[in-house]
Amino acid sequence: MCKRGLVPDEVTMSTVLHAHKKAGEYEKAELFFQRWSSESDTGLDGHLCYSLYTYNTLIDTYGKAGQLEKVSDMFNQMLREGVAPSIITFNTLIHVWGKHHKMEQVASLVRMMEEFQCLPDTRTYNTLISLYRESNEIDVAEHYFCKMKAEKLVPDVVSCRTLLYGYCTRGMVSKAEALVKEMDESGLVIDEYTQSALTRMYVNAGMLEQSWCWFERFCNQMDSECFSANIDAFGKKGYINLAEKAFMCCLERKMLSVSVCNVMIKAYGLAEKLGEACEIAAGMERYGILPDYLTYSSLIQLLSTAKLPEKALYYLRKMQAAKMPIDCVPYSVVIDSFTKNGNLHMVECLFREMVTLGVHADAYVYSILIDTYAEVGNVQQAAAFFGLVTKAGLCESASIYNSLIKLYTKAGYLAEAQKTYKLLKSLDTDTNLYASNCMIGLYSDHCMVNEARELFENLKITGSANEFSYAMMVCLYKKVARYDEAHRISKEMQALGLLTQALSYNSVIQMYVSGGKMEEAVKIFQKMLASSTPPNDVTFKALKPILVKEGVSNSEIAKLESLRRCNTQDCLNQWYRALALVVRSDGTTSRHTMGHSCTRIHSFYIDSF
Repeated sequence: MCKRGLVPDEVTMSTVLHAHKKAGEYEKAELFFQRWSSESDTGLDGHLCYSLYTYNTLIDTYGKAGQLEKVSDMFNQMLREGVAPSIITFNTLIHVWGKHHKMEQVASLVRMMEEFQCLPDTRTYNTLISLYRESNEIDVAEHYFCKMKAEKLVPDVVSCRTLLYGYCTRGMVSKAEALVKEMDESGLVIDEYTQSALTRMYVNAGMLEQSWCWFERFCNQMDSECFSANIDAFGKKGYINLAEKAFMCCLERKMLSVSVCNVMIKAYGLAEKLGEACEIAAGMERYGILPDYLTYSSLIQLLSTAKLPEKALYYLRKMQAAKMPIDCVPYSVVIDSFTKNGNLHMVECLFREMVTLGVHADAYVYSILIDTYAEVGNVQQAAAFFGLVTKAGLCESASIYNSLIKLYTKAGYLAEAQKTYKLLKSLDTDTNLYASNCMIGLYSDHCMVNEARELFENLKITGSANEFSYAMMVCLYKKVARYDEAHRISKEMQALGLLTQALSYNSVIQMYVSGGKMEEAVKIFQKMLASSTPPNDVTFKALKPILVKEGVSNSEIAKLESLRRCNTQDCLNQWYRALALVVRSDGTTSRHTMGHSCTRIHSFYIDSF
């Protein structure tokens, strides 16, 4: 047309715009419109006047392109020029603003429709029901459904399905059942998407009989994806028997697919039936179904988590045999599982294999490797992996920094740990509590009170300080003989319910013994026994000085130590009674008042046992 000197009119322009819009070519549509506008005659005010159809097309095009400002400008221009918006205009605008979660504008448009006496149609109500359901305002969605009927508009299948899905996902069983009844009476068909939502609603509500009846009502019309959704609904809540029944139903109807098998594997995994999960994978080939990436990766994840890395490795090899593209994720979970089993040889072999195959390790893999060698104290190997991290440009990672801090803590490298902790804090993420506790532990080892206290107080302010944080501070104050502060921390621990682990009990007992508060130490030991926290060698080593100081003979102490190896509650109570006899209620020892009777009383308790 242009070559022949023909200028496209508005109808032509609108047709081209519509074609570009349908093709999703919004940028081309805008460029064409701008070029056409610049070549066309303008009105008296310098603006072109368009028809209602053109405005509707432009608003829809800008809306689909996400250009909300231009949508607003075009609508305002339309109103200024006196072009009355139609129901199509309002429906388009409501949809555009609603999809961008601008619900205030949606409400404003509904009010404007009343001002223009533009009555909502079925599409208007369907859009409003859908938008308010998606914005979690199910009451408003229900209001428009009722208003629709009050306006003598008959809700169609879209109206009902949309609201029904909202009821299902929110567990509104009674309302969902009432709407299903209404749909049945109106002859409206429930689609598979809504059907699976109803099954899930009943399952989540624990109404298993209803869920299975609902499944049976539709199972003859289900496709593979619908079977998958229903099996997943049963399996996700641990109702493995119903998941198996649904799977067998799918098998009988010859609807088996890789998706169905994958959700059944997932269901068995949640039920910790790993053998059955593996059988599903083995049976897929018999039915001519090829396992996909999700099949193998799910099995690898399940078996690795169950500390069965050899079996997980088998499925990794199956993935390789099937020539599937493999990234570092399946490797990482298998490597992690081997580390938990202490098989460092396989850890190294799999990492070398990754490198050989060109599979790039991510920060998670390197953090596993560094963490593993940090745990066994192999600083050299851990440092070598960190060198690879640096080479790969992955240093800016919280997981890497946390693993390094763990390594430096194990090795006692204070300066390196401080530097790494500073880098960790510079990241736009919450500083890991474990790393902070490692630093408190290091500061405690080096008697750096101010640094440890500052870090500890920051943890308290953020509410992150845990039992280990408090225990390390008790250790530090004990080490520098600041017993009053250590005592204060121990009281805080008890008040907060943070005295539960053997490490914490031992720290507090050691602190009280070192500070000469023997009765407090024995009281803490009593609490330890009452809480069923098993004492360990460190506990008894901390308590032994109380007996020695009070003149209990080595032979009697040896008998007590022999008793504790029995590791029964009676033996532990025997220790407590022996300790209690050598301290007075005022917290001082009873050495001077009990004299030689101390040994005789101990002998009585020990011999009577």
